[in-house]
Amino acid sequence: QVQLVESGGGLVQAGGSLRLSCAASGRTFSSYAVGWFRQAPGNEREFVAAVSWSGRSTDYADSVKGRFTISRDNAKNTVHLQMSSLKPEDTAVYYCAATGTGYTSTIQYEYSVWGQGTQVTVSS
Repeated sequence: QVQLVESGGGLVQAGGSLRLSCAASGRTFSSYAVGWFRQAPGNEREFVAAVSWSGRSTDYADSVKGRFTISRDNAKNTVHLQMSSLKPEDTAVYYCAATGTGYTSTIQYEYSVWGQGTQVTVSS
């Protein structure tokens, strides 16, 4: 079974950049699609970005399009979320999640494996 651990969160000023990492263990990781979701205090968890098993297909929420980039390196069992031009509204706990379908999805219930989350705080 796949297990996921997020890292790279922290405090950053508005307009700055941050790179999140999702480290995976498990032999079948390369066959999973991976998504990033976030949840701010008082809000529901929302979709951020996703990448297919091959890394060739990606999907982004409109709110982060052009600012965030998702990528994966199956040889290193790692998925990254490069975040640029950060805004205070990006403040949230960010989670990575995996789905055995191998294809991107914005629907969180389709993801079977979740990490513990990493806090991202953007100050103005």
